[in-house]
Amino acid sequence: MRCSFAAAMLALLVMLSLSSARAADRTVTIGYAAPLTGVSSGAAPSLVLAAELAIEDLNRQAIHLDGDRLIFKLLVQDDRSDPRTGELVAQYFAKTDVVAVIGHWNSGVSIAASKIYNAAGIAQLAIGSSALAYTTQGFGAAFRILPHDRQNASNTANYVVEQMKAKRIVVIHDQTLFGIEYVRQFNIAAGKLQGNIVGQYDFSSHTSDFNAALQGVKQSAPDAVLFAGLEAQAAQLVREMQRFQIKAPLVTVGGIVGSRFLQSAGAAGNGTVILEPCKLPHQGAAWLQFQKNFKERSGEEVGLKPPFSYDAVGLVAAAIRQANSLDRRALGVALHHLKFTGLTGRISFDADGNLENPVYTVFQVKDQKWVALKTIEGKN
Repeated sequence: MRCSFAAAMLALLVMLSLSSARAADRTVTIGYAAPLTGVSSGAAPSLVLAAELAIEDLNRQAIHLDGDRLIFKLLVQDDRSDPRTGELVAQYFAKTDVVAVIGHWNSGVSIAASKIYNAAGIAQLAIGSSALAYTTQGFGAAFRILPHDRQNASNTANYVVEQMKAKRIVVIHDQTLFGIEYVRQFNIAAGKLQGNIVGQYDFSSHTSDFNAALQGVKQSAPDAVLFAGLEAQAAQLVREMQRFQIKAPLVTVGGIVGSRFLQSAGAAGNGTVILEPCKLPHQGAAWLQFQKNFKERSGEEVGLKPPFSYDAVGLVAAAIRQANSLDRRALGVALHHLKFTGLTGRISFDADGNLENPVYTVFQVKDQKWVALKTIEGKN
């Protein structure tokens, strides 16, 4: 009888202990906003997967705050690449218990949503939003973990002038705000390096008729042709450059390294150059484990952008540790002072929330394959 009573008491104590442990768990929700549908939806699944893998890794670490174990959770919302939808997503997050938000992908959506996040004191970590305007609004809650367009344009200009030794440069944009501003910043940076811009042309982002622009390009006899526009037109443009017998290499903006450009451009794409904001090769046990987990879950190799998504989750956790708090505004303050090392390298932010000391990898198409030529330390 005593044995059965003792066993019953032991079982009760175990149950109470487990109940107490469960009561001490605190859920930490991180918002994630991305274009799951819409024109920019192609990258979203891999970005969300990377963030989910980061959440799983955090929960395996058994992180505690004030004696409570933190259980991290990702709350994903679709912004449809649409600024108005982005505002609605931000309003929704502001009403929830999210401690920070990772997103958005498109600059226009990030800018529209940033006002709402700032008012709610929610730190916003943008991954794909490169427009400088996003972080020049005076919002202490806006951050980005990729370089902005001025950094990208000026570092590309430096490479074209100093490394490619191009003496005659032609620039082309697609008449979008992004394309116009990128070319403007490129021209400023090239001018400071005594780069010679011998021609500037443009065409609509919706056209496939590049004849007028390419006639001018051919007459300019350039050593390099910069195009500030989207991947689909870049591939069409390089094919048309071959038809016009323009021998100068095409230099284009970040975001096109992948199979789609190669398939569309064909052999005409050989020689195309791009500076992608990333550090290669990735190294270390953490990277190898992430690479393994990503491939097991997706069936695909890791692209260039998912590691930034993974690191964004890690940044939120690091801010919680540094602030020793789950208070939204405290996390924003902590992010401004963090020196974080993740899969993508060192991450820290300036007073405006921009990434400091960006790193780029130079890619070139050779034999219809992207080849990483070198990694360079960028300038702010």
